[in-house]
Amino acid sequence: MPAPATEYCPVYAPFFGILGATCAIVFCCMGAAYGTAKAGVGLTSMGVLRPDLIIKGVVPIIMAGIIGIYGLVVSVLIGNGFEQRMSLFAGFIQLGAGLSVGLSGMAAGFAVGIVGDAGVRASAQQPRLYTGMILVLIFAEVLALYGLIVALILNARVKSDC
Repeated sequence: MPAPATEYCPVYAPFFGILGATCAIVFCCMGAAYGTAKAGVGLTSMGVLRPDLIIKGVVPIIMAGIIGIYGLVVSVLIGNGFEQRMSLFAGFIQLGAGLSVGLSGMAAGFAVGIVGDAGVRASAQQPRLYTGMILVLIFAEVLALYGLIVALILNARVKSDC
């Protein structure tokens, strides 16, 4: 028979961890989907006039897809720490980790999509803009990486002390 709930280990504590895992995957995938769609629109409209540049223009779409992987990794790591009895502290840490990677991934996905859309169109007209677009995409993508790093650090602090 499980031990009774205490002030520090209430029965609803795992809810916050589950919410964190959900936020990680949902928000990152929302950003990745927006980035993929927005950059894809730019790619297809650029491909009408310059079909020879389609392969080079796929880079923003690939970068947007990577953002979803960040959310998946954190969601799985949080999910591996689920227990029926856990402290409220652990649940809040898992929620913070999920929100960290999820919201930063959504912001990065929006940035990658907007830069990818405008960048592939502009680089079709002026090829020298391609390198600048890649640099801006890297700086946009690294925002999600920052969220991933914070989420991993937070998730490493989760202890089961109930």
